[in-house]
Amino acid sequence: MNRFVFSLAWGFATIIVLASSLVSAAVVEYTWDVENFRVERLCNEHVVTAVNGTIPGPAINVREGDTVIIHVRNKSPYNVTLHWHGIFQLGSQWSDGPEYVTQCPIAPAGTYTYKFTITGQEGTLWWHAHSSFLRANIYGSLIIRPRLGHSYPYPRVYQEVPILLGEWWNGNVEDIGNNATQGLVPQTSDAYTINGFPGDLYNNTCSTQQTYRLKVKQGKRYLLRIINAALNEQHFFKIANHSFTVVAIDAGYTRPYKTDVIVLAPGQTVDAIISTNQRVGSYYMAFTQYKSSAVQNNNSTTRAVLVYEGASQSLAPIMPDLPDQTDTPTAHKFYTNITGLAGGPHWIPVPRTVDENMFVTFGIALTPCDLPGPGACIPLAGSNVLLSASMNNESFVLPKGRGSSMLEAFYRNNASGVYTKDFPSQPPFVFNYTDPSLASGSNLLSFAPKSTKAKTLKFNSTVQVVLQNTAILGTENHPIHIHGFNFYVLAQGFGNYNATVDESKFNFVNPQVRNTISAPVGGWAVIRFRADNPGIWLVHCHLENHLPWGLAMSFEVENGPTPSTRLPAPPVNLPKC
Repeated sequence: MNRFVFSLAWGFATIIVLASSLVSAAVVEYTWDVENFRVERLCNEHVVTAVNGTIPGPAINVREGDTVIIHVRNKSPYNVTLHWHGIFQLGSQWSDGPEYVTQCPIAPAGTYTYKFTITGQEGTLWWHAHSSFLRANIYGSLIIRPRLGHSYPYPRVYQEVPILLGEWWNGNVEDIGNNATQGLVPQTSDAYTINGFPGDLYNNTCSTQQTYRLKVKQGKRYLLRIINAALNEQHFFKIANHSFTVVAIDAGYTRPYKTDVIVLAPGQTVDAIISTNQRVGSYYMAFTQYKSSAVQNNNSTTRAVLVYEGASQSLAPIMPDLPDQTDTPTAHKFYTNITGLAGGPHWIPVPRTVDENMFVTFGIALTPCDLPGPGACIPLAGSNVLLSASMNNESFVLPKGRGSSMLEAFYRNNASGVYTKDFPSQPPFVFNYTDPSLASGSNLLSFAPKSTKAKTLKFNSTVQVVLQNTAILGTENHPIHIHGFNFYVLAQGFGNYNATVDESKFNFVNPQVRNTISAPVGGWAVIRFRADNPGIWLVHCHLENHLPWGLAMSFEVENGPTPSTRLPAPPVNLPKC
């Protein structure tokens, strides 16, 4: 691989090899323009906001140990921030990205430089806008390969291929996102996409011409780097007549896991090897929704084509037999059968002593609505309300308009007026969290106060969190993402968590390691991590409409005892609120 100089259309990227570590690390530098441009999808021309005129945006290809520098120029009419999903940001906390948490947004005509070093991570991650619904079109892959001289802990493959699932709206995504911000049900997307293309199942001639095609050679192994960049739905993924060997999730290696179906929630990634061992022909690879709730959304299927070299163009591709969209047992089997590669690259044994125990309930909620005008409120539970969401009965509000991001307030030791430090470690009271009668919303449990709260953690403490889904307004499989950390998934199950019974199920030997967990519908998950990264770290549901509704909280990790374990000073070009 050429590690010195290369170029990108619509921008540039340079790699400068560090003299002190010639074979082990490099500086990878990009300039990206966030701007509006015209694109045709589903037979219509649309104005969209994206990076460097492409959907998906530019791919980032680096090795473990490299330093990434990205100069962002905001030429769009919207405020924007970028998040590097799953990157630890050790010593580069100011580059994490979520608006009003890590940084204030980059205003139109503004610039900001993100800089971070890849430390102790290999595999597939991704990047995306962390401002409203802009990540519908502002996203891309972030591929981390081993350092030079190091190898993958699985057999060599012929080719690596990113497969990004996206979501497409014919309308303006900022307008659609504003509905979610206001507590209304956002408009469902018009299509799903694979590597930017909607595929040929949508009922128009244009989508037939906009289908991603992957050309392969017979008798080879291919590594598919699969990313769910959709905003609001989880998905099953299959390829007709082909099976997978999963070797990594969320940039963490796994024991090889053989399966014919892959399940991903928004924010999650899966690295899977396929063998092109079928007869020469064409085979559909398809994403279909995993529907874990009764919420109305896009239940369509999108597909691309795996084409063997020499295949006849006159034969129609073979379609895989997809699971039913409500097949929770298949989804749960995939999510729970994967284990970590204990002893593999970057593996760290599970810490056994817990310093901080938390029990966090989460789900949909309501908030009173007194807005004037037709359609401003939702008539539900005998009153006018807006949709909301909560964790431990606190509905998170981004500190917009408070003069500072949470991280800057933490750095200056002046949280007053920006956030408070009293996020509860337990729900305010115990109830039957998964009682189906809670779905009616006709009780006080459905309402949660709005707040901006953080939970303070001692530096280097070990934190265990029980994530308990509730049935308030209905159960749903929620993908929970923690910024700044990976975590061990010790156990998962359905119903109410019962420590007396469920602690015996904990896997301390080789649990899967993730940055985004799909907590089971009407169930629970137990995760554990070491709080060794000082700063403010957002924890939220990665269903895009649930963050503005308030399904989030934050960790405030205190500074450590040495300069290298303390939050560094903010960069000089940090955007102002």
